[in-house]
Amino acid sequence: MDKLLSKYNDQTVRYISAEELQMNRLNDSVIIVDAREWEEFEVSHLPDAVFIGYSEFSSEDFSKKFKNKSAPIVVYCTIGIRSENIAKKIKDTGYLNVSNLYGGIFEWKNTGYPVFSKNIETEKVHAYSKAWSKWLKNGEKVY
Repeated sequence: MDKLLSKYNDQTVRYISAEELQMNRLNDSVIIVDAREWEEFEVSHLPDAVFIGYSEFSSEDFSKKFKNKSAPIVVYCTIGIRSENIAKKIKDTGYLNVSNLYGGIFEWKNTGYPVFSKNIETEKVHAYSKAWSKWLKNGEKVY
């Protein structure tokens, strides 16, 4: 995973591990945002995640929805590439505490944490593509 992410990401956004996010999620008011496409979000997403999208992401809409520029924000996608792109846009809008979930929803699920669809826990995870699906070790792959 390190090699893959370093190939695509410049790491200008701090990574947060699944374990660290889980601890913060239980103790703080962290904002978890999903930077995948709607079809992926509908299959499953992290608990309490808010859909912000990727291709339709709007910094202006994000700023209207989340006013506190110092709130902890964690952005995730499938493995952490698209989420870095969106996290940079969020940081460029003036947000001070933005992180990228290392390994995305795949690492979250691989670590054993639950994902949900319509408020019901599920084993399904949108695998994005057959090539990326090899990184999902725990859960049912959906294309």
